[in-house]
Amino acid sequence: MDHPPSGTGPATEPGRSAGLGVLLAACVSALVVNANTSAVTILLPAISDDVGTPVEQLQWAVTGYMLVGAAVIVTSGALGDVLGRRRVFVAGLALFVASCVLIALSRQGAGVIAGRMIQGAAGSTILACGMSLLSVASSGAAQMRAITLWGAASAAGAAAGPLVGGVLVDATGWQGLFWIDAAIAAACVPLTLSTVKESRDPHRPRSIDLAGTALIAVVLVPLVLALSEGSDWGWLSAATLVCLAVSVAGAFAFVAVERRVKAPIVDLRLLRNIVLVGATLAILLVAGAINALMYLLSLYFQNPSAFGMSALEAGLATLPAAAAMIAITPVITPLAVRIGPGRAVALGFALAAAGFAVLVFVTESWTYLGFVAPLVAIAVGLGLANGPASSASTAAVSADEVGQASGISNMARYIGGSLAVAAAATVSTAVTDTRRAEGDPADVALAAGLSRASLLLAIVSVGGVVLAVLLRRHRARSLDRAAAAAGAVHTIPSR
Repeated sequence: MDHPPSGTGPATEPGRSAGLGVLLAACVSALVVNANTSAVTILLPAISDDVGTPVEQLQWAVTGYMLVGAAVIVTSGALGDVLGRRRVFVAGLALFVASCVLIALSRQGAGVIAGRMIQGAAGSTILACGMSLLSVASSGAAQMRAITLWGAASAAGAAAGPLVGGVLVDATGWQGLFWIDAAIAAACVPLTLSTVKESRDPHRPRSIDLAGTALIAVVLVPLVLALSEGSDWGWLSAATLVCLAVSVAGAFAFVAVERRVKAPIVDLRLLRNIVLVGATLAILLVAGAINALMYLLSLYFQNPSAFGMSALEAGLATLPAAAAMIAITPVITPLAVRIGPGRAVALGFALAAAGFAVLVFVTESWTYLGFVAPLVAIAVGLGLANGPASSASTAAVSADEVGQASGISNMARYIGGSLAVAAAATVSTAVTDTRRAEGDPADVALAAGLSRASLLLAIVSVGGVVLAVLLRRHRARSLDRAAAAAGAVHTIPSR
């Protein structure tokens, strides 16, 4: 998430500090949600072995989570404004606990996938309302410190998740992650009820755009289904074309609904803001690229025909990317100020494209060390692109539109992740299967699949460069303001 809601004091004023209770509740829950999210991909092979469901099907434990999160993140924030932010936050915690229990007790892949989709709703609710609680409990510079701490907890959870997941697979089995997360989330419930004051937005319309929420799912689910299954069904098969037609029809219906409701999920007038639209597309591409990369590499590293790493070793193997993304954070602001946010975004996507281009040449003979440099380049590049783009998405609008712009950008993160994971997984699986059918050994086929998926992500990153160049033609004063805020931006971390 990007900036506090409108109406808060400037960051240069001391302001009102948030209490320890609300800080703990919001930050601990954000850490747990993001650690859980980033750990799941590492756990997929272990879950697959235990429940007897192929990893390709368990991909929906990742994409389903993001699809539901995209659909409800703005609505959950609106529900908090209307019904009470503490009440909806606690409901999100309770739902998160229930989803963890469902997943941990599941003996079939369907239960894991269903639990993860429920968890997508719970996680987005916790993140949306947790930040709102911090924002209304503080003001001025104290508010910025609170939001920064919340963002740091989110980033720490995302970075630690793969390693924690790997440790727990060996120590407790894959279910251990969900039992521990359920216990921590449950402990946050009495903490919240006893220390956090209820708050609402009395000026917000009471109506909730449930139709818009449902239509987001109507647009995304068949689209992701087509991307995931199109290679098996045939890209011109009736099933694929029906899915695409339903998605397009849902998009038209969404626009029609958003024009008529009192409190739309997406204020369509904001889409006339070229800077906001460009920044949101950049955010979508960043989220898609990093989520797809982590999905592909965590499975490749653990595949017995590739490196055959344990879950713990695979978690450790992804740490260079997490460390690089954290390390680049202090550099983002001075660099964006020095060269301009548009150039910073373009440079970031160019670095990512170069890293993916190196991975295009992966073969079965590569050792792990061959992955480290491109991993670091990709992480640094996407981190550099994400900061100014995230800041521009809210700096490009007026104060009373910041909440809407933030909701749009965070929805884009979920959408980007779900679409890119589905597309990259489809390319990788299709190429691997084709090469196996042609008689190639398993290790050669797997490397070819990763190579072609990396080519797709390189093209996505090049698209980010083109987008940044086009966006510079529509420079606005808001982009200059965005550079100063770039280093303080914290988003929903990638998994």
